[in-house]
Amino acid sequence: MISLYDFYILNEKLKNKLRTEEFDKRKRDECLKLLGFWISPFSRRVEMALKFKGVPYEYLEEDLPKKTPLLLELNPIHKKVPVLVHNDKILSESHVILEYIDLTWSNNPFLPQDPYEKAMARFWAKFVDEQILPLGFMSLVKAETGIEVAIEETRELITYLEKEVTGKYYFGGKTIGFLDMVAGSMIPFCLARAWECMGIDMITHEKFPELNRWINKLNEVEIVRECIPPKEKHIERMNQIVERIKST
Repeated sequence: MISLYDFYILNEKLKNKLRTEEFDKRKRDECLKLLGFWISPFSRRVEMALKFKGVPYEYLEEDLPKKTPLLLELNPIHKKVPVLVHNDKILSESHVILEYIDLTWSNNPFLPQDPYEKAMARFWAKFVDEQILPLGFMSLVKAETGIEVAIEETRELITYLEKEVTGKYYFGGKTIGFLDMVAGSMIPFCLARAWECMGIDMITHEKFPELNRWINKLNEVEIVRECIPPKEKHIERMNQIVERIKST
């Protein structure tokens, strides 16, 4: 006759098995699609996050500035990539999508667990996209005179990131985190290649030794390399964008 204890253990094993089977079924039935654009740092960082989580997804390439009916249907407010479709849920804005991914798939977390550190990661991510990007790209492209002033102002902003990463492997600590995905998709690849197009050596080793060390560390990570556009093709496209902006 089976003891009460053995019955309890068998019952728990059965429940765990059923929960695992149900979880696996939900995983098989999940629909996950990402609308992106190969040159966009905003969609590239989302791809980076999905790959870090090991989540299978379908990638749908947009050909911006043209916009497909699907993009306009899924993101009628901003009409931009990235857009993540998870079953019946539709999300836009890369920071929002990154947080959703981290909360939905708990393995390999990349947002800090500490509330203060999480808030600061969000702060610096917004700083990259809302301060460094406009000044470090649009202002430089449009500057007919006084470009040296714009370069120095951009470097002043980048200095904050230099201080933030000093003494760390990555912004996220010993592993790549939320801010590494945001800044890593933007500064060393997107902006650096735009600066190369304009003949600007923005992040010199002399001024930014810690950022250059961080960039080298990023380049060692296979998933990061997979999410970075081919350099020659990227620079060619950036040249076209720069010329188009100057001509308007």
